[in-house]
Amino acid sequence: ILLGWVFVPFYIKSGVFTMPEFLERRYNSSARTYLSVVSILAYVLTKISITIFAGALVFDVMGVPFWTGAVIVVVATGIYTVFGGLRAVIYTDMMQMFVLLAGSISITFFGLQALGGWDGMMSVISEATSQSDVLSRSHFFNLWRPSDDPSFPWTGILFGAPILGVWYWCTDQFIVQRVLSAKDVSNARKGTIFGGFLKLTPIFIFIVPGIIAYALSQQGLVDLQGNPDKALPAIITDFLPAGLKGLVLAGLLAALMSSLSSVFNSCSTLFTIDFYKKYRPQTSEKQLVWVGQLATVVLVAISLAWIPMMRAMMEGSSFYQYLQSVQAYISPPIAAAFLLGLFFKRINAKGAIFSLWTGFALGMFRLVFEYLMGEEIFVPADGTLLHTLITTNFLHYAIFLFLVCSAVMIGVSLTAPAHSAEKLKNVTYERPPASKEGFSPANSDFWLTVLLILAVLTIWWFFSPWGIA
Repeated sequence: ILLGWVFVPFYIKSGVFTMPEFLERRYNSSARTYLSVVSILAYVLTKISITIFAGALVFDVMGVPFWTGAVIVVVATGIYTVFGGLRAVIYTDMMQMFVLLAGSISITFFGLQALGGWDGMMSVISEATSQSDVLSRSHFFNLWRPSDDPSFPWTGILFGAPILGVWYWCTDQFIVQRVLSAKDVSNARKGTIFGGFLKLTPIFIFIVPGIIAYALSQQGLVDLQGNPDKALPAIITDFLPAGLKGLVLAGLLAALMSSLSSVFNSCSTLFTIDFYKKYRPQTSEKQLVWVGQLATVVLVAISLAWIPMMRAMMEGSSFYQYLQSVQAYISPPIAAAFLLGLFFKRINAKGAIFSLWTGFALGMFRLVFEYLMGEEIFVPADGTLLHTLITTNFLHYAIFLFLVCSAVMIGVSLTAPAHSAEKLKNVTYERPPASKEGFSPANSDFWLTVLLILAVLTIWWFFSPWGIA
């Protein structure tokens, strides 16, 4: 919703091709370089390595060695990315969406059938949690967990998760490149609203099948080998009919490779536009394509090398939690730079740069020391400030980072002159004239947005103590 109604008009009116280019328009070339570097770093630490890992995990469940599966995912993705480009990514995303949805419905249907339906699953969950000192029934169905919950406290979800969301959905090249391909603001906004409705489906793609997998494991019907990341592929291989099993596995792998292909395109675009072409402006389009592909190959190699360390960091948790935590350490300074930059004209390049690098230093500090503590290489004493900073929930740390970065940005900006009105044109908020394209009941997108918000609120109510939890 924020992407479609708040950010899209600025991106399209400014005519940028990448998010770092937008930061350069708003601030300066140093801000552009920062975002390019951090985006590529984030892709290596999260999107590329996580997607390869997930694809290899699916192959592993099918009996294919982990690293062989990883290589297959990379090679297959690389082939259709090189020959198809962004158009291939968009079309395959659309086709695989339907395969994924159909597969998820099948997984839910056959999983519940094995448990005796929804009531059977609820009965198994209730019995299992009643005998546990750690888990409760609400652990599976309550989105509003206590504020001291080690994984997803309600305070972190309500105030921290939106910070990650602004970065990922509104400022990340991986996502926004699709919006930038729209022919105008109206079409781009419709696409984001449609995407918002699609984002409701992970409840049925991931959450419900995950609960089903837990219930099946409690009855001894599926062996997760103590690894929650194997839940989805285990249900597929053990409970779906042969023909449907192949279709769903193919759809799952295709979706993973499609995501990886999007990252490849993002990396290629960022490196060629924001680095190579910047310093070699006379480079031909053909050479830029070749340079982008070569840069992507190098980044994939680095990501493969990162996977063993990533697996060590995920010990005792899931790759979803690893993904969210790393993003929590990277996203706050970027989210602050975009949000404050759009709505406060007094924010200038000096404040933005100080804020971005302050946030980066604090984020990398947390990431490095979290790894050292997890491997017991360095363990600070309980009660110390260092121990608190390292062990604070990652979503709470994201809130802390965002507030620090915002304060630094505002404070430093006040020590330097404001940007000129000409530089701020099309990159800062100005009250638009009333029109049918604006946020008003006369616009059909307005009612679709209201419906989407109501759907989200309904889901939050359903998975709460006032609902089924």
